Amino acid sequence: MSNSHDEIKNLLKASRNLLTNNTVNEDYNRIKTQYGIINEQVGTRFNVGKSIEDEIENDTDSEYETADSPKGDKSEKSSEDKKQAYRISGGILVLHGKDNSELELTTDEKTAFQETMDEFVAEVSDMVDFNKLNVYEKNVEWSGKIIDFDVEFYYSIGEENGVYIEGDMIKTDEKFLEFVNKLKTYYDKFKSKWAKILASRKKTSIKKQ
Repeated sequence: MSNSHDEIKNLLKASRNLLTNNTVNEDYNRIKTQYGIINEQVGTRFNVGKSIEDEIENDTDSEYETADSPKGDKSEKSSEDKKQAYRISGGILVLHGKDNSELELTTDEKTAFQETMDEFVAEVSDMVDFNKLNVYEKNVEWSGKIIDFDVEFYYSIGEENGVYIEGDMIKTDEKFLEFVNKLKTYYDKFKSKWAKILASRKKTSIKKQ
């Protein structure tokens, strides 16, 4: 009778433990400890879709962060001009301006750039690698490398207007002096051509205001 009574007591205890989940919780905790299982906390689930979207947005902003699309607080405007590059017959013309209307390439500008490259090759040197030609509000800058002499030339019609040459241990023989003379002679044509372009851009800008 005693054994039956003890068995009934044990059954009742086991039933109460099951109802209160003590045994289940103990076993669950033991299993977690044994196998190193970590609970997933409510409210901190990793949103895979949203994460990918954020990365794409951030990469896009970073990749296209230029003067004409400044990144950062919208209340802070970039002090730099906007710019737009155009590839024309193998060369690159870059227009700089305060607004998008100043970045629109006109037929005259395209023609002037094409003529500038063709004339330089015909009148100065046909062994040249041109850099970008930059058109600013009050200045035009253009440069390139003369392969024959391994020198860089630089044209400017703004405040620092003139012809500049950069090289290392240049031999000033008759051939080089002839090249320098051609470079200086063509600069006058370059300055005249692009001064007209700047004047035209200024007139157009005033009309749009």
